Amino acid sequence: MKPQFRRTLTIAAALGVASVTLAGCASGGGGGDYEPGDEVELTFTWWGNDDRAQRYQDLIDAFNEEHPEITVNGSFSDFPSYWEKRQTEAAGGGLPDIMQFDYSYLRQYAGNGLLADLGEYGDYVTTDAIDQALLDTGALDGTQYTLPVGYSTWAVFLNDDLLAEHGIEPYEGGTTYEDYSAWMAEATEASGGEVYGGTDYTQRIQNFEMVLRAEGGNLFTEDGELGFTKEQLAEFWESGSADRDGVVVPQQALEEINPVSGFGGNLTVSEASWSNFIASYLGDSGAESISIVAPPTGEEGSQDLYRQAGLQMAVSSSSDHPEAAAIFLDYVVNSPEAGEIFGTSMGFPASETRLEGATLEGPDQQVADFLEAVEPRIGDAPPAPVEGYGSIEQEFWDLGKELGLGTTSVDDAVDQFFREADVILQG
Repeated sequence: MKPQFRRTLTIAAALGVASVTLAGCASGGGGGDYEPGDEVELTFTWWGNDDRAQRYQDLIDAFNEEHPEITVNGSFSDFPSYWEKRQTEAAGGGLPDIMQFDYSYLRQYAGNGLLADLGEYGDYVTTDAIDQALLDTGALDGTQYTLPVGYSTWAVFLNDDLLAEHGIEPYEGGTTYEDYSAWMAEATEASGGEVYGGTDYTQRIQNFEMVLRAEGGNLFTEDGELGFTKEQLAEFWESGSADRDGVVVPQQALEEINPVSGFGGNLTVSEASWSNFIASYLGDSGAESISIVAPPTGEEGSQDLYRQAGLQMAVSSSSDHPEAAAIFLDYVVNSPEAGEIFGTSMGFPASETRLEGATLEGPDQQVADFLEAVEPRIGDAPPAPVEGYGSIEQEFWDLGKELGLGTTSVDDAVDQFFREADVILQG
């Protein structure tokens, strides 16, 4: 059956709005009178690139083969713009019906009554095919607010095409950070500066997290406080100072291709990110072959990696059609069709029924093989992200960019980070 309604995908413009306080207990949602077959229209939004947008459109098309009465209007943007817009909508009580969600915002949004309790829609969404440990990543105080789509772990990606073009030996993975920096320097030199060995890894809070975990620590304590000192952060940012002097891609070059990353824009031959990014990187770079290897480690034999089920799905508590929204959410999370369309591009499928639809070949098999290879290095998940984690992560990244541009010093960046983090955590 052909879909009866038109679906539209619109690219959300980047919004330069200021951070706002989320409106508490956003209500006004309908529900309770839904009947299967009712014609309804839903808004659905996510962050990502054109590749993810096309996959979602294919999924919406497949969904409408089964549910032609439910119109799904989708929109997307890059990650920072996405959350800026959600904050604005939340303040006005107008969040989309269904949202791609990041678990780092769970306390912030669920705590303000902005997310629907999925337990109330058990007739429309199921959780039986999801491991309890992964399921718990979307729960707060015993209430299930979101469902995980997939999980990933931290990795390093290599552009095999560029490595071969410039005669660069691939990074073997799993070395010390010093050895990784030395490899990046060799790669930059081998290409004559046409491409760079990588991006400044000290910009990403996840790399810092791996260093802390190798030492037995975490970014945050169970009580929601910072789990590291100024001295530890200063040492980490200082460790990248030599790389920022001609080894890694200049920050100004990255600013010019934003929101595409240096790796996606073919400016670098390596980049650290979550293992599910391979599809996006292939789409952005146009590379025929990309490899995944273990990231550097602060201590050999440590369990610094973990399964991150950050990408989730949520229904707004203000939705006028929460039952229909739950039906679509269930399709995104659990359907074999979603597994077939997305493979591992949104993380290794958290749902067994979604996994059944995935054909693990090519890049998807690479992800599966990578996760198996690093299994001995995977430890317990860290404490649940604190409220405001997204803002803390962005502050870390922004200061890392300033270090790359030379507009701040390590000492000043550390002081500013701790000041901002204290405001956010005391929020």
